[in-house]
This record gives sequence, structure tokens and C-alpha cells, in this order.
Amino acid sequence: MSDQPTRSHDTRGRWALIVVLLLPAIVLPLWVSLYDREDPTLGGWPFFFWFQMALILLAVAVTGIAYTLARGVDRSDRVRHGLPPEPSLERPGRPVDGDEGVGR
Repeated sequence: MSDQPTRSHDTRGRWALIVVLLLPAIVLPLWVSLYDREDPTLGGWPFFFWFQMALILLAVAVTGIAYTLARGVDRSDRVRHGLPPEPSLERPGRPVDGDEGVGR
């Protein structure tokens, strides 16, 4: 049996939501036949131009939402595993401020 705590069902559901949020930002730009046309135009711009610009805005929005959700899930996972909510900025083997050159 593993000593690691198992991931809760709630956490899996939130990670699934993050994946579902990110899928349109990945799939829609790859589906070229969806926007391979000129009509309808928007302000004189053909559809294939303004649709791709709209996809950029969509991707930025869903990525920001997914990032916020992922930070929350990561925090709750860290707390459940007995770690501090935020990871430490110090890395092992790296000198602490002011210790450069001490003992060399």
C-alpha cells in the first residue's frame, strides 16, 4: 500500500474542468475547415482573419481562468499533503542571500 494520500474525487473533477476549459483553445484553431471562408466579414475583415483574432481572445480568457483554477487545486493538494500552500522560493543547494562566497 502506498504512503501517498490519494487524490480526492473533488480534485479530479476540478482538473477535468481545467482540461475541458482548455480544449476549445486547442481544438478550434486546428479545425481549419471551420474558418476556411471569407464570409461573413466584420468591418471589412474576412471571416478567417477575425475568427482567428477572436480565438486568441478566447484562448487568453480560458487560459487565465484555467490558471486560476489550477493554482487553487494545487494549493488544496499541497495543504492536504501537509505542505505549505505556496512552494518555497529557496532551492536545495542554492546559497541563501548574503552567503555567496562564505566558506570558499
